[in-house]
Order: sequence, then structure tokens, then C-alpha cells
Amino acid sequence: MVHPFRYVHEGKPYYLLWDVESASLSVIDYAAYLFAKKRYATLTPQEEEAYFLLSEEDRRELSEEFDELEKDGSLNAEPIIKEFSKSADEVKALCLHICHDCNLACEYCFAGGGTYHTARDYMSAEVGKKAIDFLIEHSGKRKNLEVDFFGGEPLMNMGPVKEIVGYAREQGEKFGKRFAFTMTTNCLLLDDKTVEYLNEEMENVVLSIDGRKTVHNAVRHTRNGKDAYDVILQNALKMRKARGDKKYYVRGTFTAKNLDFSEDILALNDAGFDQISVEPVVLPEEHPLALKKEHLDKILAEYDRFTEEYITRRKDGRWFNFFHFMLDLEHGPCPNKRLTGCGAGTEYLAVTPTGDIYPCHQFAGLPDFLIGNVFSGIQKQSIRDTFAKNCVLAKEHCKKCFAKYYCGGGCAANAYNFTGSIDGQYEMGCELTKKRLELSLAVAALEKKGKN
Repeated sequence: MVHPFRYVHEGKPYYLLWDVESASLSVIDYAAYLFAKKRYATLTPQEEEAYFLLSEEDRRELSEEFDELEKDGSLNAEPIIKEFSKSADEVKALCLHICHDCNLACEYCFAGGGTYHTARDYMSAEVGKKAIDFLIEHSGKRKNLEVDFFGGEPLMNMGPVKEIVGYAREQGEKFGKRFAFTMTTNCLLLDDKTVEYLNEEMENVVLSIDGRKTVHNAVRHTRNGKDAYDVILQNALKMRKARGDKKYYVRGTFTAKNLDFSEDILALNDAGFDQISVEPVVLPEEHPLALKKEHLDKILAEYDRFTEEYITRRKDGRWFNFFHFMLDLEHGPCPNKRLTGCGAGTEYLAVTPTGDIYPCHQFAGLPDFLIGNVFSGIQKQSIRDTFAKNCVLAKEHCKKCFAKYYCGGGCAANAYNFTGSIDGQYEMGCELTKKRLELSLAVAALEKKGKN
């Protein structure tokens, strides 16, 4: 599969050719672009006119060149992997719901204010340690294991976090395993001692903040209705300073209230952050903050506007990484990730405060997706087996998509919430993924060109 597209930078059009199977990216001239679109896609009426203005000789030479590239397998090759089912036997990562409670009441929270529509439970050290035992037992020959501390707000239950980390370190030494920990926090309780601890023990720290003060305070409040942006920003910057070169990123969310979300990304960069993710909210269409079809054109245009500023800032001393533009064109994701995405339900599982096991944090509390419990083990392997088969090769809507290997078929939870099936299509997510991939490829091509 070949995807020709264009990107306009500083008023100048660049024409790019993306080969899906080889993950090769080429900058081509306008004639080659027209020929590629004629062969692999659909020309616009204006492009159709331009194509027929090409000389017979130009068309013949382009045809010969493309034929040769296809013949030697450099372009439009058949997929190497035609059948795939992920292993549902081993686990490499757990998301521990340290508490189903939160000190914020975000209007768009998918977890019902951090409770996941359950009791306000707090994970005990006993449950957490049993989860570590479960992970080690089900990790097979894997040496490197991951544990994410999630909520709700995990800083509300730091005592068990510390006990679980200490226990995992001990058990890791005993069984030859290495644990990498991640903490996701809204930053409200980030005091100096907690910053010091997280900086020492966490492989990665995710700081949740929504960009501009007005945007953040409009949708994220404390439980008593107060604005908390100033405290959260100050604490997040404290954590960022402590991290130095260690992994961290700030994660925001944009909704129908801030379709000019590029301003929020740039505001986070202006505040002092250089690792940034701002994600589109996923909500039912009837929700007032939901992104709807009528918003799509504006959102796509906003990504274009952001990308121009992103390229500029990465050259002028305000460099930062935007999560969705971080591509490795030399190596790229492994086959597992290319074909199945995040690994939910197979190598990645979520554990609630009571020890119940679900495919990921977004399925927590849904009875149909209860896999088992860390004390009693896996009770419904069939759920994991279903997730193992949920890959891009099995989805009709993925087969002809140029972005399929960079989303792994999309989020199973989003698909389920919008279609009732984990292999369904969340159409808004597909459109945004395709747009971001095109833009990330354009950024990579332009930055490479600038270095040569």
C-alpha cells in the first residue's frame, strides 16, 4: 500500500510518498506526486488537469520508475505478515488502580470522578503485593516488567505505593526481574517529599494538566468546586525540574470547549515543559464536551496550524516533543505493537483496588470484561483470547488504511464504547490518527531535509 500526500510549510508545498509495508518515506516532486496519486489513490479535479499536462515522456519515465520500484519490492509490496494472533499467555505490564477516588472532579472524566462507578476503594499493600506476585508468575521468561500506578488520584494512597515498590524490588532480585514504575498524577498533592520519592523510584512520571489556565479551570475543579490550576502548575513544574533528563511528560485533554487546542499545547511549552501530550477527549455524542463530526474540519485545521509552529519552535530554541509526532522511521514499533496496539487484555492488564483484573483501566468495573482476581488468578481466559485476536489484519476498516501499523487498530475501549464491540470502528479516532500520522511524517521529512 502506498500513500501519496502533501504538506504546505511556510507557503511551499512538499510532496511525500509513504510506503505502508516498508515504512519508507520519500520527498518527491510534483510530477511524481501526481503520478503516484493517479496510480494509488484519487486525483482531485485540479490535480487531474495537472496530470494530463504532463508530457508523454514524463509519464512514461515515471511509469518505468514506479514499475521498477514495485518489481524489486521497494514500493507497494505485499504484506509480510498476513495472519497474526497475539500471545495471551504472558503479561509484561500491570496498571494498578491505587485508589478509586480523586480530589478533582473533571467534567470529562471517563472514570466517573475516579471511582469507576464503584465504591471509593483504596488498594491495600496486600492487594498490591499479590498483584506483583501475579505479574512475576505470568511473565514467563520476560526480564523487564512494568507497573503503572493509576487512579483516581494515586497520590491519595501513597503508603501502599511505597510498600508495593519496595516489595517489587525485593521480588525482582529474587526472580531475576527488573521493574519499571510509572506514576500518573493530577499534581495537586505533589509536595517536596513526594517529588523526591517519585523522582527516585519512577521510570516515568505523567503530569496531568490541560494547558491554559482558563481552559483547565473551565473543566477541572476540586471536589468543592475551587480552581486549582495555579497549584497544579507550580507542582508540575517542580516535578519537571526534579526530573532533569529522566522520563516524564505532561498530558492534557482537549474538548469541544477548546477546539483551538494548539494554544494549550504551546502554553505548556511556554510554561517550561518539553515533553507534551494533549489528547482528544472521547465522550458520548450527547455529552456537552464531546467532539462531534461537525468539529472535525476545525480540529484537522488546528493540527495543521499547530504543526507549523511546532516545526518553528524545534528550530529556534523552544524545542519540545509532541507525543503524537514521535516517530522512529529507522526501526519503528515491533510487530506486536504494529498489529495490536497497546496490548490491552493480553500483555497489559489492569488491577482494581480489590484485586479484580480487567483488560485495561478503561474496562474496569464492566462485568463482561472481568478476567479474574490477583488472589484467585485468571478465571476467564476466553476474554484474553478474544483480545489476542483483535488485530489490524482482522478488521475490514483497517486493511486499506495507511495508518494501520501506527495505531494497531485503535483503542479497543473506544471501539467498544461507540460500537458495542472491541473490534468496531471509532471513526473520529481514525480520522485524527490519520491526520496526525501525515503531519508527523511531514515533520520527520522536513527535519531530515534540514539536516542534510
